[in-house]
Amino acid sequence: MSSISRVGHPLRWKILALVLAAECMDLLDGTIVNVAAPTIHVDLHAGAATLEWIIGGYALAFAAGLIAGGRLGDIYGRRRLFILGTLGFVASSLACAFAVDSAMLIGCRLAQGAAAALLIPQGLGIIREVFAPAELGKAFAVFGPVIGGSAVLGPILGGALIAANAFGTGWRLIFFVNLPLGLIAALGAARLMGAGAVGGPGSHVAKPPRLDLAGSVLAALGMGLLVYPLIQGQQAGWPAWTYLMGAGSAVAFGLLVVWSRRQRRVGNDPLVEASIFSHRPYTAGLATIIVFFAGMIGTLLVLTLFLQLGEHFTAIHAGLTLAPFAVGTAAGAVVAGAVLVPRLGRTALQAATLVIAAGVWWLHGVVGAHGLHTGSLELIAPQLVVGLGIGMTISPLFDFILSAVTEPEVGSAAGVLNAVQQLGGAIGVAGMGTIFFSALTNVGFVTALQRCLLVELATTPVLLLLISTLPSRARESQAAATGESATAWETVGYPTTSAG
Repeated sequence: MSSISRVGHPLRWKILALVLAAECMDLLDGTIVNVAAPTIHVDLHAGAATLEWIIGGYALAFAAGLIAGGRLGDIYGRRRLFILGTLGFVASSLACAFAVDSAMLIGCRLAQGAAAALLIPQGLGIIREVFAPAELGKAFAVFGPVIGGSAVLGPILGGALIAANAFGTGWRLIFFVNLPLGLIAALGAARLMGAGAVGGPGSHVAKPPRLDLAGSVLAALGMGLLVYPLIQGQQAGWPAWTYLMGAGSAVAFGLLVVWSRRQRRVGNDPLVEASIFSHRPYTAGLATIIVFFAGMIGTLLVLTLFLQLGEHFTAIHAGLTLAPFAVGTAAGAVVAGAVLVPRLGRTALQAATLVIAAGVWWLHGVVGAHGLHTGSLELIAPQLVVGLGIGMTISPLFDFILSAVTEPEVGSAAGVLNAVQQLGGAIGVAGMGTIFFSALTNVGFVTALQRCLLVELATTPVLLLLISTLPSRARESQAAATGESATAWETVGYPTTSAG
């Protein structure tokens, strides 16, 4: 594989297209399901907690298995896990489409998340393997437009498919989108990569690690104990067990750190490098990721529910109404990467936080002024502002956080960041969904949405404080300033952006 690493695989751009097809499958699935949620709510008679599980369960399973999925790729080969994860995603998507009740749909969504946890970590590793170091920047640059395009098309495509109602399938058609993408990715990987030639066991590491099974269980347990009471607590009246489970989550994560340190001390391979948590800016970065993604994903969910359940927008109408969010996000990413971050460093993230707050406050005022007669046109400008701030934040945030760790820790730190990002999305769905539905029964749709927007606004000072603890410059900027290689960041690639 040394010759490939120097000059690149002859089919590297076709292999990149296969990885992007898999990424699109994951990204589209999250935004499409959000738009479909109200239709599923009516068709399957799903209650508030059930709906939150259908949406957030995917992100929870994804987060719980993401780090272990990367390890399994190291052990058994990325090509094999890529194909297995893709086929698993397709199979679970088809099962979602044929779900007969909400319980089956929740189970299939959890299976989707588990399959994505096997699939997504392999793609970036395969790209690192087939592209020469000099071309990695060009390869990863393609991810930005794909992520942005998927974010724009997801709600619109989901709304169009639901509106089409082909053969009376309704919301079920949205899960069939994964079939062509998944089959192209799986069959293409089997043909173009070749058994053992690309992504084989040991082709990307000198010594493949062992799977830390106990660490994987502790990580999944901690996430489950945190999210489950958030979803079920409101419906159950917040009994004592919800608080005990929350405390149990903290214990599980603490045990994970202790176990990881012990594994490293005795010479085994821990699920995560416990040393990453000794860097205070990094641990503050984890908190930043949770707060930011919980607020963002939760706000998008409740706005979708408001439009369809409160204003009775059709799915396609709601999807088109939400498009300015994605447009603003794409524009913000360009502005941050080309202008703000190179000039302002960490201050650019704080400015982005204030931009988001201004847009959310504007959105709060528009909804308050127009109530259930709020039109799509009134929502364009505040959505663009919020999206602009989100794009300015998402694009560089991971880079700043990873600047807090050492070179050997970057891989483990990035894996934990991506898992925590998914966990934040699941928390946002559970938390904001609980606030929205609990307020809905007492004060109606308008006030319920406004309360959620005020919660999002309340995160502004928290984010400003957390961001102030991050390194002043991103890892890529530090490397450029010192003349060092940015290979460590290039091997991490882009954060996953689905929220289930």
